[in-house]
Amino acid sequence: MQQRYVGASGLQVSRLALGTMTWGKDTDEHEARDQLAAYVEAGGTTIDTAAGYTDGRSEELIGSLLGDVVRRDEVVLATKAGIWRRGSERVTDTSRGALLRGLDRSLERLGTDHVDLWQVHIWSDDVPLEETLAALDHAVSSGRATYVGISNYNGWQTARAATLQEAVPGRARIVSTQMEYSLVNRRIEREVLPAAEALGIGVLPWSPLGRGVLTGKYRTGTPSDSRAASPVFSGFVEAYLDDHSRGIVEAVARAADGLGWTPLEVALVWVRDSPGVTAPVVGARTAHQLSAALASEEKVLPPEIRAALDDVSAGAA
Repeated sequence: MQQRYVGASGLQVSRLALGTMTWGKDTDEHEARDQLAAYVEAGGTTIDTAAGYTDGRSEELIGSLLGDVVRRDEVVLATKAGIWRRGSERVTDTSRGALLRGLDRSLERLGTDHVDLWQVHIWSDDVPLEETLAALDHAVSSGRATYVGISNYNGWQTARAATLQEAVPGRARIVSTQMEYSLVNRRIEREVLPAAEALGIGVLPWSPLGRGVLTGKYRTGTPSDSRAASPVFSGFVEAYLDDHSRGIVEAVARAADGLGWTPLEVALVWVRDSPGVTAPVVGARTAHQLSAALASEEKVLPPEIRAALDDVSAGAA
């Protein structure tokens, strides 16, 4: 799998990252093992998780597989802090103390003394940005993180955070940002992508398949084992089951038919090769689903197909 530098940094990642949001819940230990083995065999190097994923069980599961399925030094391990679950309640805390305590717990669950990329999971108006950024500085200076990034920051927030870090010599430079990006959600093209390009920040899109909608699985209804059928995730998916999104899905399906690809491959390759993108983060419930994404590695969209998809999805920007 092709490797790419993250922004203007020296950090290299595979151009498809393995997302683990469902690990420890919908994805059990056996499926997780099979996914990681298939991903590594395909040349993938980048594992993305977060302290808030399945109450820390995602990190624990990754930690149990490192050293077994793959050596720790053969992967880029990325995690996030700032969002936790307290039962059914989501808790956000980006204070310096909470972030650093969260990092220590993440390292314990992952069974490692450092992560390669540590990211603030969300922006918060409740904590001064300078305090949040101080946690990133300390993580790097203490050796607990090699590189740092942000997640779910809009354009001005991204620019503010990166500029503050660059203003003082010795501060940990922000090298990456994670944002949702797909053919049914192109909003980051307005401000985030231009800001990231100007500041030398790599973009790691999450949900590049439009929360599963762009695979075409909802074209004729809602499969019983899909997220849209889940009481927990139905609202997450339904945002992209409107008429405009359906038109984009049909265009993706037509492109796939013409190319002899799957709709998943068309949608994923479109994001992967979009300007400014470093590596989409792809999460799968099963190893079979992940294999479908890995099959896109050698594929390149013809310029005329990309142009047509750009045009039909313009309203998603």
